[in-house]
Amino acid sequence: MKYAVVLGDGMSDYPVKELNGNTPLMSARKPNMDFMARHARHYGLCQTTVESLPAGSDVANLAVMGYDPVKYYNGRGPLEAMSMGVRLKPNDVAFRCNLITVRDGLIADYSAGHVTSEEAAELIRYVDSKMGGDGTKFYPGISYRHLMVLDGKGAGAVCDAPHDYAGQPVEEHLPRGEEHELLTGMIRRSWELLEGHPVNKKRIAEGKNPANSIWPWGQGRTPAMPSFREKYGLTGSVISAVDLIKGLGVSAGLDVIEVPGATGYFDTDYGAKARHALESLKDKDFVFIHVEAPDEAGHEGMVKEKVKAIEDLDSKVVGPMLEGMRRFGDFRLMVCPDHPTPLSIKTHAHDPVPYVIYDSGKSGEPARSYDEKSAVDGLFIDKGYQLMDLFINDRI
Repeated sequence: MKYAVVLGDGMSDYPVKELNGNTPLMSARKPNMDFMARHARHYGLCQTTVESLPAGSDVANLAVMGYDPVKYYNGRGPLEAMSMGVRLKPNDVAFRCNLITVRDGLIADYSAGHVTSEEAAELIRYVDSKMGGDGTKFYPGISYRHLMVLDGKGAGAVCDAPHDYAGQPVEEHLPRGEEHELLTGMIRRSWELLEGHPVNKKRIAEGKNPANSIWPWGQGRTPAMPSFREKYGLTGSVISAVDLIKGLGVSAGLDVIEVPGATGYFDTDYGAKARHALESLKDKDFVFIHVEAPDEAGHEGMVKEKVKAIEDLDSKVVGPMLEGMRRFGDFRLMVCPDHPTPLSIKTHAHDPVPYVIYDSGKSGEPARSYDEKSAVDGLFIDKGYQLMDLFINDRI
């Protein structure tokens, strides 16, 4: 038996006025997901997030992979460090470090106009040359997503995720609590360093948002968790453009497959992800395919782009996986989001998400289609980490 999960980050949503009161999932043309629903082994809603923890991709993807976030979650920073090959010492505190745009005292853009990885690398290396050392190190990542590691400092600070507060005053969301002065000082220092940098001068001249501020958040120390193989007896791989998801894969002992053209945005090469996933299944039992585009559309409030991202996911990933996995014999394919990213609020929500599990040899009670409304009639899973048990073992 081969197993594959296709996860559309932030794909679930609320009814949207521009879509005649439908959600993007209800409005999108997605024949392959709907086929899976009509021939589902299992379907329903799953509570992937935990009220006591942020409704983030770190918590939710950890749950979908089969790990209890209450037990294993220790911040997203260390997960991103693992994906980048950065080895943390026991006392190190790793932060996700965004490059953002600050304008007129506001968090104007959490992604600095989706600054390119090449531009961002130059900026982060410059910041590291000026602010690194003495237990502080910055590492360039992808686009606006980077890493900052402090030697035993900053773990107790309260740090807001910038994508949750776009358009709001910077001063209201600077780090708070234990050792917040250190982090706040670093943010303010970055304003001085980045405002006049040639990369930002060029971006401004081109009408683009400058990456004129760092923003550390999501800190933690290295987690300890059993491997996916220890839990389920399966070998596997993970495919994503996002360092966080790669880090989860590394933590779970899954191979990380680098896919050329995977960007984490609307222009990602969906088809390449499916092709690499099928190739990995030649010698692995399981593959986890993560697609970020629906989440980005939700954060930016872009209705048409979110619908299109879902349609692209269906036609270029789900369809090829359904067809391609047949050559391996018996298989199971699951489609689900990690969390909702509703267009109306432009951030993550704690609501349960729809899932559908297709088995090539068995069906159960079919659904009408794959969406939030139809999923209400299926099996509700109140602990998100049990979804993987249902997927692999038919039990929770």
